Amino acid sequence: MKKATVLWLLIVLMSLSTQAQQQSIVSGRVLSGTTGKAIPGASVSGGGQSVVTNDDGYFQLKSNSQLTSIVVSHVGYRSEHLKEKSGKWKTEGLHIRLQPTTIQLKEVLIVAGGDPRSLVEAAIEKIPKNYSQQPELYRCFYRETAMKRQRHIMVAEGVVDMFKTSYNYGVKRDRVAIRKGRRLLSPRSGDTLGIKVLGGPVVPVQLDVVKNPDFLLNEAELDCYAMKMEPPTTIDDRRHFVVSISPSRPMPYALYYGRLFIDQETLAFSRIELNLDVSDREKASALMLIKKPAGVRFRPKELSLLIDYRPENGTMHIRYVRATFRFNCDWKKRLFATSFMACCEMVVTSREENGADKPLRGHDTFDQRDAFYDKVDFFLDSAFWQDYNIIEPTESLDRAIGKLLKMKRKE
Repeated sequence: MKKATVLWLLIVLMSLSTQAQQQSIVSGRVLSGTTGKAIPGASVSGGGQSVVTNDDGYFQLKSNSQLTSIVVSHVGYRSEHLKEKSGKWKTEGLHIRLQPTTIQLKEVLIVAGGDPRSLVEAAIEKIPKNYSQQPELYRCFYRETAMKRQRHIMVAEGVVDMFKTSYNYGVKRDRVAIRKGRRLLSPRSGDTLGIKVLGGPVVPVQLDVVKNPDFLLNEAELDCYAMKMEPPTTIDDRRHFVVSISPSRPMPYALYYGRLFIDQETLAFSRIELNLDVSDREKASALMLIKKPAGVRFRPKELSLLIDYRPENGTMHIRYVRATFRFNCDWKKRLFATSFMACCEMVVTSREENGADKPLRGHDTFDQRDAFYDKVDFFLDSAFWQDYNIIEPTESLDRAIGKLLKMKRKE
């Protein structure tokens, strides 16, 4: 009996060891081939998994199957296709240099008579053809951070599932649910502000501009903007038109400045960059601010949004969403204001087709009123993300997490 038990244990241990060995990991840094500077937000994919580089250009990609090749891309650069040569990726990490691409501006002017509004409207008409008509389930990594001046005061991050219906149905039934998460907050009483701004894990639902026409891509909203053709660029080695937008008339709410990237061949929106017009403080605050303590004055400085899509098997899918907020707060009896920055970002690390039988329900799903921070626990485990693809923390964030952990242990 003892032998059978020992044998069973050995089999289990061998099985676990085999599973651990199956995980393939590739890490490195993505740099500009001309300037040598880090490229943040570059896409790195392989083995059905994907991540983006952090603000320092670093990434780590994990897969349960052997990674024999990866693709690295970013807007305005030629994609790099790297293959494993020696049977094992470099353990010290890859240094990948992307080379910029150039396209002649004259190529743009032959489309739609050079009229950017007509081009945008043509791209809108192509949405049913270019984007998924099937419900899908995405596995994602989500992180939100907050800084007071130059110091991190909050970090919350997690693995989440995102269910999206067909692009014919809008965003009302789209959901996000936590699978694993953790949080850390500065224990200093002066760091707890109690302000809540637009954001959270529902951001990829609300800000899926292509799927949520009420946000921007409708006739009434587009009438509020002036449009201009900008120099074209490439994304994933595909040529793209670039249309800039800017407010053209006063409205009772804040508008955006931005750029729309449209694939020249398919007329699919691949990337949307938006910056809120904060020149009118009251209008900008109405959009950014959800709640604040009495006696605190909120002064908006920036709201920038990035929504990225990527093609797969001829269909576009949402890949990365980032929202960055900068604002000042002061108290009526204090002389100086305090600067704050908040950021939330989500990257799709894998996708499951035909998710119709897997809609997300239950207490773990979010709505616009929920805060991610309230639904996860404090963390101390250094190996928390061992089995998941994440956005690698920047060096400054990594140091900040260490400091916050030390402060937490002293409580």
